[in-house]
Amino acid sequence: MEWLWLFGIGVIATFIGTLSGSGGLINVPAMMLLGLPIHSIISANKFSNMLSSFSSFYVLLRRKELSMTAAMKTGPIALAGGILGGLFASSLSQQALQLFAGGMLILALGLSFIRKKESNHLSRNVPTKALPFVGVIGWYDGTFGPGQATLQMHLFRQVGISYLTSIGLTRFNTFLSCTGAVVVYFFSGHLNMMIAIPLAVGSITGAQLSIRIADKLTLGQVNWLLRSMTILLILQVCYNIFTKQF
Repeated sequence: MEWLWLFGIGVIATFIGTLSGSGGLINVPAMMLLGLPIHSIISANKFSNMLSSFSSFYVLLRRKELSMTAAMKTGPIALAGGILGGLFASSLSQQALQLFAGGMLILALGLSFIRKKESNHLSRNVPTKALPFVGVIGWYDGTFGPGQATLQMHLFRQVGISYLTSIGLTRFNTFLSCTGAVVVYFFSGHLNMMIAIPLAVGSITGAQLSIRIADKLTLGQVNWLLRSMTILLILQVCYNIFTKQF
C-alpha cells in the first residue's frame, strides 16, 4: 500500500511543482509523515525529480520553447552544485539532516510567497549575472531541495525570461542538479529503490500532466493550493520532530 501513497505524492507534488515550483514542499513532508528515513526521502526525491524534470524539459524543448544553447549555459553549473549539495547532505547525521530539513521547509515556504516580477521584454537568453545564483540553487537542490524550483523560476522571471522558457530551464537544471546528487546518494548507500521507483513513476505522470495544461491555469490558483497544503504539512512535521525529541 505504501507504493500507492508514494505514487500519489509524486503525481500531486510534481504537478504543482512544475507549474510554480516548490513541489518538494509537498512530497518531502508527506513522505516524512510516512515515517521514512530522511536520507532515503531526500535521495528518492532527487531520483524522481531527475526523471520527471527531464521528461518535462524534453517536451518543452520539442515545442521550441527554449534552446539547448541557453540550457547548456546553466546546466553544468547546476550539475556541479548538485554534486556538492549531495556530498554535504550525506555527511550529516539523521538527526542533523532532519532538523536542517525542518528549517529549510519553513524558509522555502516563505520563498513561495515571493511575487514574481513581470517584465515587458521577455527573453530566452540567460544573462551571465544570473549564473552564480544557478550554482547556489543547484547546491541547495542537492542538499535538500524543496523550494529550489521556486527560486529558479523567480530568478529567471526577474531577468526577463518568459514563463514557459523559465519552466524549461528550471526543469533542465533540476535534472542535472538531481543527477549529481543521486550519484552521491547511490554511492553513499542512501538510495532506496523501493521508495524511489513509485515516487518517480508518480512524478513523471504529474510532470507530463502539468506541462500539457501549463498555459491553462493561473499561478494564483496553483500557489493557493500549494501554500495551504504546505502549512498543514509543516505543522504536522514540526509536531512529530519536537514530540520525539522532547
